[in-house]
Amino acid sequence: MRKFILFGLMAATAVPAMAMAQARPELRQDRQEVRHDRQQLRHDRRELRREHRDARRIRYVSPYRGWTYRVITPGYQLRPGFYGQRYVITNYGHYQLRAPGRFQRWVRYGDDLVLVNVRTGRVLKVIRNRY
Repeated sequence: MRKFILFGLMAATAVPAMAMAQARPELRQDRQEVRHDRQQLRHDRRELRREHRDARRIRYVSPYRGWTYRVITPGYQLRPGFYGQRYVITNYGHYQLRAPGRFQRWVRYGDDLVLVNVRTGRVLKVIRNRY
């Protein structure tokens, strides 16, 4: 009887150890698959962001023939065509911009967002590469 109990205890301790030995390669493979899936998800998320940004980006058409983009700073005076209805940003909350004051408008200037005083044409604030 004692022998059976001893044999049962030995078998009970040996079986989980054998099972663990068999499970280690499977665990390693599972970890590799999880790592690969995470990398694939990061890649897919990056691609989706890029596609969304490209879809959102509308081709900029200048208001004047022969116009080329140049960096502007506050104080620069824009010509009236640049702050016409075609370039006005009305959904400034989407771009995380504060609401413009009286006689002010957020307008698109190339890929920049510019706060302009529409009475004088003076640039009040420039946010680069936001559009």
